[in-house]
Amino acid sequence: MSSEPPPGSGQQPPDDDPFRKQPPPAEGSGSPYSTPPPYGGSPGGGAPYGGAPYGGGPADPLAGMPPLAPSGRRTLARIIDMIMVGVVVWLITWGVGVSEYNVDSDDMQYGKSLAQSALAAVLYIAYDTVMISRSGQTLGKKWLGMRVANLDNGSTPSTQTTLVRSAVLWIPFAFCCACIWTAISGGWSYFDKPYKQGLHDKAAKTVVVSTT
Repeated sequence: MSSEPPPGSGQQPPDDDPFRKQPPPAEGSGSPYSTPPPYGGSPGGGAPYGGAPYGGGPADPLAGMPPLAPSGRRTLARIIDMIMVGVVVWLITWGVGVSEYNVDSDDMQYGKSLAQSALAAVLYIAYDTVMISRSGQTLGKKWLGMRVANLDNGSTPSTQTTLVRSAVLWIPFAFCCACIWTAISGGWSYFDKPYKQGLHDKAAKTVVVSTT
Protein backbone atom coordinates (compact mmCIF):
# COMPACT_ATOMS: atom_id res chain seq x y z
CA MET A 1 0.00 0.00 0.00
CA SER A 2 1.40 3.37 -0.92
CA SER A 3 2.39 5.78 1.84
CA GLU A 4 2.44 8.82 -0.40
CA PRO A 5 -0.33 11.41 -0.08
CA PRO A 6 -3.03 11.12 -2.74
CA PRO A 7 -2.61 13.52 -5.67
CA GLY A 8 -4.16 16.95 -5.33
CA SER A 9 -4.35 16.65 -1.55
CA GLY A 10 -2.85 20.04 -0.74
CA GLN A 11 0.15 20.90 1.41
CA GLN A 12 3.08 18.55 1.84
CA PRO A 13 4.48 17.93 5.34
CA PRO A 14 7.90 19.41 6.04
CA ASP A 15 10.77 16.94 6.13
CA ASP A 16 11.34 17.52 9.85
CA ASP A 17 7.71 16.94 10.88
CA PRO A 18 7.94 14.00 13.30
CA PHE A 19 4.33 13.03 12.60
CA ARG A 20 4.41 12.80 8.82
CA LYS A 21 3.60 9.36 7.52
CA GLN A 22 6.66 7.20 6.97
CA PRO A 23 7.20 4.36 4.51
CA PRO A 24 5.84 1.05 5.79
CA PRO A 25 8.36 -0.68 8.10
CA ALA A 26 10.08 -3.85 6.98
CA GLU A 27 8.52 -7.10 8.07
CA GLY A 28 9.57 -8.05 11.57
CA SER A 29 10.60 -4.51 12.53
CA GLY A 30 8.40 -4.61 15.60
CA SER A 31 6.31 -1.53 14.72
CA PRO A 32 2.96 -1.56 16.55
CA TYR A 33 1.30 -0.63 13.25
CA SER A 34 3.00 -3.28 11.08
CA THR A 35 0.48 -6.03 11.86
CA PRO A 36 -2.46 -5.96 9.45
CA PRO A 37 -5.76 -5.39 11.28
CA PRO A 38 -8.52 -7.99 11.01
CA TYR A 39 -10.94 -8.00 8.11
CA GLY A 40 -8.73 -5.81 5.94
CA GLY A 41 -9.31 -2.62 7.91
CA SER A 42 -6.72 0.13 8.25
CA PRO A 43 -4.64 0.59 11.44
CA GLY A 44 -6.64 3.75 12.21
CA GLY A 45 -10.01 2.11 11.84
CA GLY A 46 -10.61 3.65 8.43
CA ALA A 47 -12.20 2.36 5.28
CA PRO A 48 -11.46 -1.37 4.90
CA TYR A 49 -11.31 -1.16 1.13
CA GLY A 50 -8.74 1.60 0.86
CA GLY A 51 -11.03 4.37 -0.35
CA ALA A 52 -9.36 7.81 -0.22
CA PRO A 53 -11.30 10.93 0.80
CA TYR A 54 -12.11 14.04 -1.22
CA GLY A 55 -11.43 12.54 -4.65
CA GLY A 56 -7.90 11.29 -3.89
CA GLY A 57 -6.20 8.17 -5.16
CA PRO A 58 -6.94 4.60 -4.16
CA ALA A 59 -4.63 4.46 -1.15
CA ASP A 60 -6.11 4.44 2.35
CA PRO A 61 -5.05 7.78 3.90
CA LEU A 62 -5.03 6.28 7.39
CA ALA A 63 -2.39 3.70 6.49
CA GLY A 64 0.74 4.37 8.54
CA MET A 65 -1.05 6.55 11.09
CA PRO A 66 -1.91 5.73 14.71
CA PRO A 67 -5.49 4.69 15.52
CA LEU A 68 -8.23 7.29 15.44
CA ALA A 69 -8.93 8.80 18.87
CA PRO A 70 -12.15 7.74 20.60
CA SER A 71 -14.92 10.32 20.32
CA GLY A 72 -15.58 10.26 24.06
CA ARG A 73 -11.99 11.20 24.82
CA ARG A 74 -12.20 13.98 22.23
CA THR A 75 -15.28 15.36 23.96
CA LEU A 76 -13.57 15.37 27.35
CA ALA A 77 -10.53 17.16 25.89
CA ARG A 78 -12.81 19.79 24.33
CA ILE A 79 -14.56 20.37 27.65
CA ILE A 80 -11.18 20.89 29.35
CA ASP A 81 -10.16 23.43 26.70
CA MET A 82 -13.51 25.23 26.88
CA ILE A 83 -13.26 25.60 30.65
CA MET A 84 -9.70 26.95 30.53
CA VAL A 85 -10.37 29.50 27.78
CA GLY A 86 -13.78 30.36 29.25
CA VAL A 87 -12.17 31.33 32.54
CA VAL A 88 -9.78 33.65 30.68
CA VAL A 89 -12.70 35.23 28.77
CA TRP A 90 -14.59 35.83 32.00
CA LEU A 91 -11.58 37.34 33.78
CA ILE A 92 -10.82 39.71 30.91
CA THR A 93 -14.41 40.88 30.44
CA TRP A 94 -14.81 41.34 34.18
CA GLY A 95 -11.50 43.16 34.48
CA VAL A 96 -12.11 45.66 31.69
CA GLY A 97 -15.78 46.23 32.56
CA VAL A 98 -17.23 45.46 29.15
CA SER A 99 -20.76 46.26 30.39
CA GLU A 100 -20.07 50.00 30.54
CA TYR A 101 -21.34 50.94 27.11
CA ASN A 102 -24.59 52.89 27.34
CA VAL A 103 -26.84 54.41 29.97
CA ASP A 104 -29.85 52.39 28.82
CA SER A 105 -29.82 49.04 30.61
CA ASP A 106 -31.05 47.04 27.59
CA ASP A 107 -28.36 48.47 25.33
CA MET A 108 -25.79 47.92 28.06
CA GLN A 109 -26.67 44.23 28.32
CA TYR A 110 -26.54 43.83 24.54
CA GLY A 111 -23.16 45.55 24.41
CA LYS A 112 -21.84 43.29 27.13
CA SER A 113 -23.05 40.18 25.35
CA LEU A 114 -21.60 41.23 21.98
CA ALA A 115 -18.24 42.14 23.48
CA GLN A 116 -18.01 38.85 25.36
CA SER A 117 -18.95 36.90 22.22
CA ALA A 118 -16.33 38.68 20.12
CA LEU A 119 -13.64 38.16 22.75
CA ALA A 120 -14.60 34.52 23.19
CA ALA A 121 -14.41 33.88 19.43
CA VAL A 122 -11.00 35.54 19.15
CA LEU A 123 -9.52 33.72 22.14
CA TYR A 124 -10.91 30.29 21.28
CA ILE A 125 -9.78 30.57 17.65
CA ALA A 126 -6.35 31.90 18.64
CA TYR A 127 -5.88 29.18 21.26
CA ASP A 128 -6.78 26.35 18.89
CA THR A 129 -4.86 27.80 15.94
CA VAL A 130 -1.62 28.48 17.81
CA MET A 131 -1.58 25.24 19.78
CA ILE A 132 -2.62 22.85 17.01
CA SER A 133 -0.45 24.40 14.28
CA ARG A 134 2.59 24.03 16.56
CA SER A 135 2.15 20.46 17.78
CA GLY A 136 -1.26 19.19 16.71
CA GLN A 137 -2.42 19.39 20.33
CA THR A 138 -4.34 21.69 22.61
CA LEU A 139 -3.68 21.19 26.31
CA GLY A 140 -6.77 19.02 26.62
CA LYS A 141 -5.67 16.81 23.74
CA LYS A 142 -2.12 16.60 25.07
CA TRP A 143 -3.24 15.53 28.52
CA LEU A 144 -5.57 12.88 27.09
CA GLY A 145 -3.13 11.50 24.53
CA MET A 146 -4.31 12.60 21.09
CA ARG A 147 -3.49 15.08 18.35
CA VAL A 148 -4.92 16.59 15.17
CA ALA A 149 -3.40 15.40 11.88
CA ASN A 150 -3.86 16.14 8.21
CA LEU A 151 -5.92 13.32 6.76
CA ASP A 152 -3.91 13.06 3.56
CA ASN A 153 -0.40 12.81 5.01
CA GLY A 154 -0.56 12.55 8.81
CA SER A 155 1.44 15.73 9.39
CA THR A 156 0.70 18.56 11.81
CA PRO A 157 -1.84 20.92 10.21
CA SER A 158 -0.62 24.27 8.92
CA THR A 159 -1.73 27.57 10.45
CA GLN A 160 -4.14 28.12 7.55
CA THR A 161 -5.69 24.67 7.92
CA THR A 162 -6.00 25.05 11.68
CA LEU A 163 -7.54 28.51 11.32
CA VAL A 164 -10.27 27.09 9.07
CA ARG A 165 -10.88 24.26 11.52
CA SER A 166 -11.04 26.60 14.51
CA ALA A 167 -13.26 29.17 12.80
CA VAL A 168 -15.85 26.57 11.80
CA LEU A 169 -15.99 25.34 15.38
CA TRP A 170 -15.86 28.57 17.37
CA ILE A 171 -17.53 31.38 15.40
CA PRO A 172 -21.02 29.82 15.60
CA PHE A 173 -20.32 28.90 19.22
CA ALA A 174 -19.48 32.46 20.19
CA PHE A 175 -22.18 34.38 18.31
CA CYS A 176 -25.30 32.29 18.01
CA CYS A 177 -25.42 28.61 18.92
CA ALA A 178 -23.09 28.23 21.89
CA CYS A 179 -22.94 24.69 23.21
CA ILE A 180 -25.54 23.45 20.70
CA TRP A 181 -23.15 24.02 17.79
CA THR A 182 -20.23 22.54 19.69
CA ALA A 183 -22.31 19.45 20.40
CA ILE A 184 -23.34 19.14 16.74
CA SER A 185 -19.91 19.82 15.23
CA GLY A 186 -17.94 17.74 17.70
CA GLY A 187 -20.65 15.13 18.15
CA TRP A 188 -20.58 14.40 14.43
CA SER A 189 -17.47 12.31 15.09
CA TYR A 190 -19.56 9.78 17.02
CA PHE A 191 -21.42 8.81 13.86
CA ASP A 192 -19.04 9.70 11.04
CA LYS A 193 -17.46 6.84 9.11
CA PRO A 194 -14.77 5.92 8.37
CA TYR A 195 -12.70 8.82 9.74
CA LYS A 196 -14.60 9.94 12.88
CA GLN A 197 -14.50 13.57 11.76
CA GLY A 198 -16.38 16.43 13.33
CA LEU A 199 -17.82 19.03 10.96
CA HIS A 200 -14.79 21.24 11.66
CA ASP A 201 -12.52 18.32 10.74
CA LYS A 202 -14.37 17.87 7.46
CA ALA A 203 -13.94 21.57 6.64
CA ALA A 204 -10.18 21.37 7.29
CA LYS A 205 -9.67 17.76 6.07
CA THR A 206 -8.17 16.66 9.37
CA VAL A 207 -8.56 13.73 11.74
CA VAL A 208 -7.79 13.23 15.43
CA VAL A 209 -5.49 10.31 16.25
CA SER A 210 -4.20 8.76 19.46
CA THR A 211 -0.66 9.39 20.66
CA THR A 212 -0.66 6.71 23.36
